[in-house]
Amino acid sequence: MLPRSFLTACSIAFNLFSTSVAYKKQSFNASQVVESQTLQSPYPYDFPVLQNGSLVDDGLFPMPSCHGFKLEEATIDQLQQQLSNGSLTSVTLTLCYLQRIYQTDGYIRAIMEINPDFLEIAAALDRERTQGNVRGPLHGIPFLVKDNIGTKDKMETTAGSWMLLGSVIPRDAHVVHRLRESGALLLGHATLSEWADMRSNIYSEGYSARGDQCRSPYNLTTTPGGSSSGSAAAVAANLVTFALGTETDGSVINPSERNALVGIKPTVGLTSRDGVIPESHNQDTVGCLARTVRDATYCLDGIYGPDPRDNYTLVQEAPTGGFAQFLTTKEALKGAVFGLPWLSFWQWAPQNQQDQLLELIHLIESAGATIINGTELPYWQTIVSPDGWNWDYGSTRGYPNESEYTYVKTDFYNDIAKYLSEVNNTSIRSLADIVQYNIDNVGSEGGIPNVHPAFQSGQDGFNASLATGGIMDDTYWAALAFCHRTTREEGIDAALYNNGTQLTALLVPPDVGQTYQIAAQAGYPMITLPAGVSPETGMPFGLALMGTAWSEKTLVTYASAIEDLQLGSGTKYKRTSPLWYDYRSKNVPINNV
Repeated sequence: MLPRSFLTACSIAFNLFSTSVAYKKQSFNASQVVESQTLQSPYPYDFPVLQNGSLVDDGLFPMPSCHGFKLEEATIDQLQQQLSNGSLTSVTLTLCYLQRIYQTDGYIRAIMEINPDFLEIAAALDRERTQGNVRGPLHGIPFLVKDNIGTKDKMETTAGSWMLLGSVIPRDAHVVHRLRESGALLLGHATLSEWADMRSNIYSEGYSARGDQCRSPYNLTTTPGGSSSGSAAAVAANLVTFALGTETDGSVINPSERNALVGIKPTVGLTSRDGVIPESHNQDTVGCLARTVRDATYCLDGIYGPDPRDNYTLVQEAPTGGFAQFLTTKEALKGAVFGLPWLSFWQWAPQNQQDQLLELIHLIESAGATIINGTELPYWQTIVSPDGWNWDYGSTRGYPNESEYTYVKTDFYNDIAKYLSEVNNTSIRSLADIVQYNIDNVGSEGGIPNVHPAFQSGQDGFNASLATGGIMDDTYWAALAFCHRTTREEGIDAALYNNGTQLTALLVPPDVGQTYQIAAQAGYPMITLPAGVSPETGMPFGLALMGTAWSEKTLVTYASAIEDLQLGSGTKYKRTSPLWYDYRSKNVPINNV
């Protein structure tokens, strides 16, 4: 949805074009402009060609070149080369991405709102470049943020809900401030699962009242992954270069791996949560989604660091000089020792995923790495649900004092009140206000079960949080201690130690939601890489590296090494482009497969 002020911004576009390097040698007149608006050959660039037979629902949206440059799948380094040699400017680059948004976003709804000031920002960054001031690898590079990450500008920060429309936040989220300082160009807000999946336990992934149903460009009928759905779909469809997402339990890793992206979910405390609409201070983290490890690492370098407003960040262990220095090649795999926690995670993956991922594992082994199977988490039989992702698995077993959900729902009650206390121009001040708004606006917000197709269970997540009263009782502390112990020192750390053999990292199938659930409870980092495609749905899935706290430099090293191996070996087990299956479908709820 484009903002009302977008037409005003576009009115200055021609003047900005005329001053950009790419347009200096061109001249325009009214006749040329009018004539160019009539498409004589609309295929293949603007509309997919209708197919027949088994391909009847396939639809491709080939991406036009950007003034002679192949923008589709372009990396940040490639863009910087074009910007440096004057072939492109940030203005022209961003307008090319806007053309792609116009071409495709009516189908996938990945964009919540476009920044009405993006042209002026791009022009200012271009002027800095011509004056010899390039702030770093992100200078002039467009990005998106999930709509629960605050931006103190003309855009709204609403978590996808109408109730926060018009609210005024006190400042940029710290991660946004850091990216602005790095010269990155904020193009807009991405759609998401409303309230980052906290509000409901049975819902349509990727749906929000304000943003509508986000869809994956790989298959528009099934779940795009959540809750950073729009961040993932936008990057996967080449609407933008990289995006920020947030994760409490899987919301960076899940949409990344389901859209053939690299997703970096940092250790809790590496990136500040200040200015982010919260769920749980014990598990919330801000991460990066991109098409390559290098691009995702540039993003990580742009957002990590201490922040006095988030005390979790004040004890972080991060290398001087950032994480990009640890990017490497396949040669680094020689001597690496990876563990496969088969019973803990791998056994729950579908057979076709196992087969494809094991082909990639064999390739990694052939590059000189050692693979050790059976590197289990000691308490896997207790803490890993055999029935898929379940953040209330402790209560399912009859032990709420062993459940992640016990403390998350209490945290939300308190954390959202703290967040709202700093927001102006809104009557929403508490979780009780949120719940009542959803009841009063049941037609759009589905505050009662079985009224809105996207929110089958209504707002049972909010109701469960409201019932806690925010009281951190003995059960709360017991659950927190149990989840930390069984996923940290007696969980991931124990598996990495492997009875005295120190492993480089654990390799896990992140389409198995229990993987990122355990890492979320631990607050430990994960990086997922594109790895394969489901033959049934056409949806991608990934291979993820799981490590201990503050091990991002190790995970970046070996994720980049595996990616280099993928790209240089000719294997098909790597990132693939979207095929836009069922591109005309508009089902709500989305198919949960």
